[in-house]
Amino acid sequence: MSTLADQLSERRTASAKNLPAEVHAIMMQATQVLKDSGIEATAPKVGEKLIPFDLPNQTGDRRRLDDLLGTGSIVVTFYRGGWCPYCNMELRAFQQALPALRTKGAKLVAITPELPDSSLSTTEKNELEFDILSDAKASYARKLGLVFTLPESLRPVYKSFGIEIEYHNGRGQFDLPLSATFVLNRSGLITSAFVDADYTYRQEPAEIIATL
Repeated sequence: MSTLADQLSERRTASAKNLPAEVHAIMMQATQVLKDSGIEATAPKVGEKLIPFDLPNQTGDRRRLDDLLGTGSIVVTFYRGGWCPYCNMELRAFQQALPALRTKGAKLVAITPELPDSSLSTTEKNELEFDILSDAKASYARKLGLVFTLPESLRPVYKSFGIEIEYHNGRGQFDLPLSATFVLNRSGLITSAFVDADYTYRQEPAEIIATL
């Protein structure tokens, strides 16, 4: 079975090959600008406590970090949206790893700026069995220093792909989180932190299981 890293690499290679050169260049430049901004350094780090959240899941039920911590370790991952192929690969990889995570006594939640209806669609499409939390206007992710605004240069590119960010996130909402995954112990302390401004890279679930 191929790893998540393998799948992501194949997708990157296919995109570079199939996209018009000028479009690929725009996307690569936007990613490099974001990495050069230093935003990764503002994210929560190992040894810190994650700010508590209270967010609705895909069916409207509230999920509070403090309540979840009472049951054991927590894996919290952030993704851009169900319209992102790299995000869907990550979510499916986490679903496959879910039994192993549960064996380790951990719960998994994914956080996205998408509205609950879109989150529910993503859940059904990928047959997910864990909570997808809707972070309206990326307000919670912003508290963690994980948020950037989709550049103007990329909006027509995404639209040409059939991706309407506002449809998923709400009118005027172009704020997205970095690729980020945190493992928390029962005290809420971060024991593992993965943050990358390049959305085509994600943490391998096997690494998280090893950490747990």
